[in-house]
Amino acid sequence: MGNVRNLTEKEIATLMVYGCSAEDWKKVKVADEFKPDFVSDVHFSGNVTLGFFEKIYELPGGLRRHSGLNGCCIHNCNIGNNVFIDKVHNYIANYSIGDDTYIENVNLILVDGKSFFGNGVTVPVMNEGGGRDIPIFDYLSAPLAYILTLYRHRPELIRQLHTLIDKYVWEQESDMGYIGKEVQIVNCGTVKNVRVGDYATLRGASILENGSINSNIEAPVEIGSGVKCNDFILSSGVSVTDSTLVSRCFIGQGCILGKHYSALDSLFFSNCQGMHGEATAIFAGPYTVSHHKSSLLIAGMFSFLNAGSGSNQSNHMYKLGPIHQGIAERGAKTTSNSYLLWPAKIGAFTLVMGRHTKHSDTSDLPFSYLIENATESYLVPAINLRSVGTIRDAQKWPKRDGRKDSRKLDPINFNLLSPYTIHKMMKGVEILKKLQSIAGETTDVYTYQSCKIKRSSLVKGINLYNIAIYKFLGNSLISRLGNKEYTSIDEVRDRLKPTVKAGLGEWIDLSGLIAPKSEIESLLEDIEAGKIDLQGIQKRLQKIHADYYDYEWTWAADKLEEHWSKPLSELTYDDIVKMIELWKDSVVKLDRMIYDDAKKEFNLNSKTGFGVDGDEEQKHRDFECVRGSFDSNPFVVEVLNHIERKTNLGNNVIKQLERVK
Repeated sequence: MGNVRNLTEKEIATLMVYGCSAEDWKKVKVADEFKPDFVSDVHFSGNVTLGFFEKIYELPGGLRRHSGLNGCCIHNCNIGNNVFIDKVHNYIANYSIGDDTYIENVNLILVDGKSFFGNGVTVPVMNEGGGRDIPIFDYLSAPLAYILTLYRHRPELIRQLHTLIDKYVWEQESDMGYIGKEVQIVNCGTVKNVRVGDYATLRGASILENGSINSNIEAPVEIGSGVKCNDFILSSGVSVTDSTLVSRCFIGQGCILGKHYSALDSLFFSNCQGMHGEATAIFAGPYTVSHHKSSLLIAGMFSFLNAGSGSNQSNHMYKLGPIHQGIAERGAKTTSNSYLLWPAKIGAFTLVMGRHTKHSDTSDLPFSYLIENATESYLVPAINLRSVGTIRDAQKWPKRDGRKDSRKLDPINFNLLSPYTIHKMMKGVEILKKLQSIAGETTDVYTYQSCKIKRSSLVKGINLYNIAIYKFLGNSLISRLGNKEYTSIDEVRDRLKPTVKAGLGEWIDLSGLIAPKSEIESLLEDIEAGKIDLQGIQKRLQKIHADYYDYEWTWAADKLEEHWSKPLSELTYDDIVKMIELWKDSVVKLDRMIYDDAKKEFNLNSKTGFGVDGDEEQKHRDFECVRGSFDSNPFVVEVLNHIERKTNLGNNVIKQLERVK
């Protein structure tokens, strides 16, 4: 705003003619360029600072409004340049308002006493009865929240994290609120103890209380009509509209909540979408999506989830208070009217169909179908690896990243196949073979973790897991070799040496961040020792994310050495070529299965209801007009192209290695 001064006697007289009043005109300071021409019917109290008013706003429909103040009561506020404020029915108190902000037809905007603006609110995530309560703050990330939520067995870690967060929270304490520059607040009810970032749009919100709206020029926040939010943090790029209810929630970057959604005691991280239904005490990792009116997500941890209509989870067997919680690992999907009785743990990329009441744990058998059969839960291991839907999901997630902010809070790994999922597949093969050896190869149905597995499903599962394992190991090998020609086997061996030691052993998925467990353990030990602050934690998590492919190769190289039964220092040309040929075979087999799965979308059953009142020919023609033909479908064409590209890639790599025979 620049320099400020006292009002002149002439300016005070002019303001009074325009219907203005003040408890003490000496406490009203103005910018040097201030003119009273566009200030009318305003009462000032407390310490007030005003900028100048020169801007003309052009509204939709061609209406023009000159910046200035009209019909409001201003108490203890700093108002920037070219602000427009009109029809505040109660008053605005204790706020700094940025330049070029537009406020019209609002009931009340105030800060009442000291406020932390939503920072420090505790959310009883995953259990309404408490026990996993975590404090939210402006820069909460998904992996940090994961640690806070699930690592209660390390009390010193949790204590140190709470201490760091408390320090940040107390730094936010203020009795003055902030509304940023170029903000629009129109037709809203009460805005109390809320901090509003730059370029936010609030239109028709009913009640906003005790929260932060972390909007900025790169990723503005939108709040629409009828919205009620209390005890909340909204990250950059968030949209909350259509009478949505939010209470005690953290909403991450790029999230969309609308169409009367109800969210209570929950965390939503990057690119989640909630519409029509409700969420209670959930940890919604990146890309958790629920679009249906009858869907309830409760007391669970999810990520990359697609919840079908009528999806529900619960546990009505407790007597000493709610204890239900469950985990659906990344990529899980629930069909219409599915039900899970918590506690349960659903493996990565598993499709849940029907009602399941046996507390299953399928986490070591990813990419499966969990299907209701009468009162039993049947598991079909690995079958989702050949599903066209799984591949389409993996392709669409990066394209649907709605985060515009250059500062991204959540490190997200989109890889379908990674050491995290492949390690589970390797364990899955061991589990299935062990079941086979204990119960016998001729057993019709095997029992595992409260689930039934048919013999045919078990055999297919082993085969599919092995195909995916070889595909991943081949991918890693070819990526490491790169597009270059080698002159000696020693040069190849040198290229294949891991550049980092980290990566061996178990990997974990911290709600989007796929990382070696050893690296996370090292970070946790530093936190427990008090060696790192919140900013340092975020940097370490980002570094771990950035180094993923170095870690991945360390892990993959170790598994390849096991496959070859020799160290990399003894590797031969034939070893590499055999692995590449095995990789090509695995890629083609899997793509052919996906191709056949896609073909089901174009069979006769799929055409039921098309070509109404016509014959078979008209049914086919109508179907093609709506869905297109199988051969020209973009996804089908891409699958065939993928087979050709990968085959050529494998052949080219082998050719590049010919000189090292």
